[in-house]
Amino acid sequence: MNLSEPVSQQTVGKYRWTICALLFFATTVNYLDRQVLSLLAPDLSKEFGWSNSDYANITAVFQFVYAIAMLFAGRVVDKIGTKQAYILAIVIWSLGAVMHAYSVPMGEGIAKVLGAVGFAAIPVSIAGFMLSRAVLAIGEAGNFPAAIKTTAEYFPRKERSFATGIFNSGANVGAILAPLTVPWIAINWGWQSAFIVIGAVGFLWMLAWQFFYDAPDQQRRLSAGELAYIRSDAVATPTTPPAGKTSWFQLLGYRQTWAFVFGKFMTDGVWWFFLFWLPKYLSVQYGMGKEAIVVPLAVLYSMTMVGSIGGGWFPAYFMNKGMHAYDGRMKAMLVIALFPLVVLLAQPLGYISFWVPVLLIGVGASAHQAWSANIFTTVSDMFPQKSVASVVGIGGMAGGLGGVAVSKAGGWLFDYYGALGQIQTGYMIMFSFCAVAYLLAWSVMKTLVPKHKEITDL
Repeated sequence: MNLSEPVSQQTVGKYRWTICALLFFATTVNYLDRQVLSLLAPDLSKEFGWSNSDYANITAVFQFVYAIAMLFAGRVVDKIGTKQAYILAIVIWSLGAVMHAYSVPMGEGIAKVLGAVGFAAIPVSIAGFMLSRAVLAIGEAGNFPAAIKTTAEYFPRKERSFATGIFNSGANVGAILAPLTVPWIAINWGWQSAFIVIGAVGFLWMLAWQFFYDAPDQQRRLSAGELAYIRSDAVATPTTPPAGKTSWFQLLGYRQTWAFVFGKFMTDGVWWFFLFWLPKYLSVQYGMGKEAIVVPLAVLYSMTMVGSIGGGWFPAYFMNKGMHAYDGRMKAMLVIALFPLVVLLAQPLGYISFWVPVLLIGVGASAHQAWSANIFTTVSDMFPQKSVASVVGIGGMAGGLGGVAVSKAGGWLFDYYGALGQIQTGYMIMFSFCAVAYLLAWSVMKTLVPKHKEITDL
């Protein structure tokens, strides 16, 4: 088949959606692995005597290491290619997930080493879980840079946010499956088994990725018609691209990079907060145990699937009216940014039933996933493919640092107001930030990049 023929005259295949399915399952595994700790946190806190600040420190280690690793993960993906980078990432994060089961003996080893060099030892359980979370974070940092780059490789611009919304909904499926499986495994086989069983799933995905993925130009399962369709709205690039690799400092010279960085910094922490603190919120505020929170969390994260997929589709409404991909995406993101405002009512109306905050937070979390599907895609809207993963990595680092700030602030607020017998106030402050973060982020992003401007000099 002749690639020069108009795409409309060719039979367009669907293999790109097989690749999207692989990304979906990888993201599902990614969130399954990171969710196990939060679901076991109430019981582990009792077993090991953790305060809210202790738990915040453990989660903050994951977020901080994830943030730094994201910066380098993007570079690794751009350097060694999507296929090998994804395999490397999932091997590391699956090993990190399994390591949690051995946190106590690892913590004892860390305590001995620190004691031998004259440092005050961190409590054994905290040290071990911190190390495990750090390894998990290093591996998991590779997921989104690799997935976004794969989407840029396999989808035309008009389909990218929809494809991103679909694979990003794996985060919600992982968050749903975790409360349905982790408590049962922990009750029947012990908490260590929950980390081992869930962590081992990643190795199964790795085999599927090795078999089904190749770069589009080398993919034998991809028809010529589909390859032409994927490239149908590509922007022409110079025949002789600038020599040498693109440096971080070069990328930081663009307003487009800073718009993405600020958007991620302001909003990623909201999702981290929902992911890591909701089980403890339901436990502290409503006295719910790990079995009782299964249904509320499953309902909440089921709602977020609607946001992820619907949010990925939404910009197409504006694009079909003739708007450029970036401009249509930003218009959609403004509408999406209004929905988290309902989280302001979670605490004031929480006395009615625990279902009120669950459903309102579900709306906010659903909006986050819709926002996430689109903010990721703004990168591939404006940057050439060779630098997409690097820019995603820079923004991911900013998002991770935002998550550290939110987690640390939450731990301090909950300990402070909990000691006063007013922990509801701490949650009200945190929910207020979660409600307005998206409008603040959108305003700054729109100020930095008022209209689409393609970057062609990299």
